[in-house]
Amino acid sequence: MKVLQRYFGSEIIRSVFFVLFALLVLTSFFDLMKELGSVNKNGYLLKHAIFTVLLNIPGNAYDFLPIAVLIGTIYVLAQFASNSEFTIMRAASMSSWTAAKMLGKIAIVFILFTYFLGEVVAPMSTKLSKQISMQAASAPLTQGFRSGLWTKDLIRSNDSNAAVIGTRFLNVREVSPERVLLGVKIYEFDTNFQLLREINAKQAVYVRSHTWELSDVVETSFPQNLATQTMIESDTHKLATKELNSEITPDILSVLFTEVDRMSAFELASYTRHLTENKQSTERYKIAFWKKLTYPISILVMMALALPFAYLHARDGGISLRIFSGIMLGMVFYLVNSLFAYLGQINTWPALMTALFPSLIFSLLAYAGLRYVERH
Repeated sequence: MKVLQRYFGSEIIRSVFFVLFALLVLTSFFDLMKELGSVNKNGYLLKHAIFTVLLNIPGNAYDFLPIAVLIGTIYVLAQFASNSEFTIMRAASMSSWTAAKMLGKIAIVFILFTYFLGEVVAPMSTKLSKQISMQAASAPLTQGFRSGLWTKDLIRSNDSNAAVIGTRFLNVREVSPERVLLGVKIYEFDTNFQLLREINAKQAVYVRSHTWELSDVVETSFPQNLATQTMIESDTHKLATKELNSEITPDILSVLFTEVDRMSAFELASYTRHLTENKQSTERYKIAFWKKLTYPISILVMMALALPFAYLHARDGGISLRIFSGIMLGMVFYLVNSLFAYLGQINTWPALMTALFPSLIFSLLAYAGLRYVERH
């Protein structure tokens, strides 16, 4: 069986990466056509478009890998069937369970590769692609927002992880490509939502862990009379610099401009925790987090879905028909997986169920297909 395992593995891995390469070439061509429309506008050159397309390849590979696994595995198994190799293997006491175990071992390689793409390569390349586009066009991150970027933060005593003593709303006019905040306005409230102070700063630079340095600061305080709960005369003063301790980091801000599907599970968990602490909606990011963890499992489902094709006889259709069937199944899985993410968000379904349900459906389909071909 070790010989068969190596034979299965080498053939399937070669076939899958060939299919993946073909899909990436096709999508990169269309991505380049799309980017060419922006060339020579606002300093965006052809080299920037090419770099952007190349940096999008890891994300596209992450999206298409389950489809490539399905098509590549179907092709190899269909070849085995058409050459009667699979029939000989079965005659040599290889059961369906044994074949499934061999495919499962091969799937582990693709699962690890998918996790590596989704957690390390794709998030880094997407951020770099965004940064190159911004620097080429000298465009701030918040250019599409008329009132700038708004975010919410908690104020804690002694600037630590102690008890919450208030709420902070932060407005930023622009975020530069170097992730420097420009045109900063901060409104701080106590636990009763009484305005405590307003801070205006020309810019803010992230200097160390959870600490921003504000420059050209104008701070206005609104002290409260605790006895009458009325506001006392405000006090305004100017500062050259001021340090602000905040849970908001450049990574959290960059999340707002990054496609959710391109974020790593760690980034999604961190941002979901931030939203939860600030009592904001988290459904979209919870679903994306669980999809990130469960998506590589779909590789196993695709392998299982391909196995019944090895049992089809030549009279049931040639290799071309089986590959076409594999493409259709892969596209249906991709569409259903995307559809359930939106349905789960709209209907507030449990995030884990939303992420797993498409894989469960196709697992049942694979089981039904295998039972059918074994009986017939």
